[in-house]
Amino acid sequence: MVAIVAAQLGVNTAVVEREKLGVVCVNIGCIPSKALLHSAYVANLLKHDVKELGITVGDVTLDYGAAMRRSRQVSEQNAKGVEFLMKKHKVTVVRGTGKLLPGKKVQVGNDTLTATKAIVLATGTRVKGLPQAGLELNKTSVISSDEALFLEQAPKSLAVIGAGAVGVEFADIFNAFGAAVTLIEVLPRILPIEDAESSAAIARSFKKRGIEVLVGAKVKGAKVTPKKVTLEVEAGGKTRTVEVEKVLVAAGRALNLEGLGLEQAGVKLTEKGLLQVDANLQTTAPGIYAIGDIAGPPMLAHKGSREGIVVAERIAGKQPHPIRYDNVPSVTYCHPEVASIGLTEDQCKEKQLEYVAGKFPLTASGRARAANETEGFVKILRDKQYGEILGAHIVASHASEMIHELAVARENEYTVEEVELAIHAHPTLSEAVAEAALDSLGRVIHT
Repeated sequence: MVAIVAAQLGVNTAVVEREKLGVVCVNIGCIPSKALLHSAYVANLLKHDVKELGITVGDVTLDYGAAMRRSRQVSEQNAKGVEFLMKKHKVTVVRGTGKLLPGKKVQVGNDTLTATKAIVLATGTRVKGLPQAGLELNKTSVISSDEALFLEQAPKSLAVIGAGAVGVEFADIFNAFGAAVTLIEVLPRILPIEDAESSAAIARSFKKRGIEVLVGAKVKGAKVTPKKVTLEVEAGGKTRTVEVEKVLVAAGRALNLEGLGLEQAGVKLTEKGLLQVDANLQTTAPGIYAIGDIAGPPMLAHKGSREGIVVAERIAGKQPHPIRYDNVPSVTYCHPEVASIGLTEDQCKEKQLEYVAGKFPLTASGRARAANETEGFVKILRDKQYGEILGAHIVASHASEMIHELAVARENEYTVEEVELAIHAHPTLSEAVAEAALDSLGRVIHT
């Protein structure tokens, strides 16, 4: 993103990359996993819902390998799209590993590149295991999301350690393809950064689908063989044994900062090991910027993309609109989806804010009933006095698409009254947004 926008603004730009263009999101992250989630959605639809829709099918055969190969095709198509954009905007692509040198220089193999304007670091993160619990990644029985995207078949049983967005999404995928899934989270609830009601809704949905959910659970030890893993798990004051064919570790990622030459270039780290950046995303070395995961949370692709646009504009001499880090939407693409923006109810309470929660259940939505997808709700938290939208939380089949109305509203400081004034097409799921706004005002119509 930063390279394309900089080139559009007339800056001569080069990208140093040792792997495929698009890296994690396009190749082993956002795009292929969403392709698999769509396959999982259709699999569940065929297994459970189509008779009600007036459609009779025979025995449903599930083939994770076929779904995986389609996801790779989708990923490859996107990667080629990135290559095309580089050529279109005349961005030079340098293949190899870059290392910073003093004076805004980068060494790539035997070559040295000199930046006249700036260097932007966007090295991202990588998967990591849980060595403290005896779970080093081995790519066979102990895997990460990377390996999960290339499996030829779904395991018969799987433990997913970590119930953030990645863990929850892969629990959804493998359950749909017939695996007996155990989802393990050390914190008191799954999707711990989401609003508690959203977390509870997904936990109920997963349990209904046969996914075992263990929260407040700690992996005390593991016995790993090439064909199975035996976990010792402590949960609810009791210790139990969980034996599975594979373990998928989804408990965080490691920053890619090794070998970058940060110290000799004058780039310092924070106490948390992130790159130290100012309000303009410039590091402690003049002319060297950092974006994405290495610059700090939230660790989301769209946040990094926006940072890339802002940095490119600044390098080109413009004065970009500052990023509102409290208005970055978060989405988990399980079924139903979870999307949120702003504060949770717990955070409102911690800040001692006077707020009102407005909520509209999808069981009362005509469009949700028509689509047979009534799991979920829209919840809006408004400031009690002025109607400012403090936060919004959606659990719905298309929550990822619905959240942006509220992102725009918060970016422009609209009140709940102004959201409701916009006429929402009928019948749509987005009508639930207007109804939740009305409910926060004590004027809900359809419940």
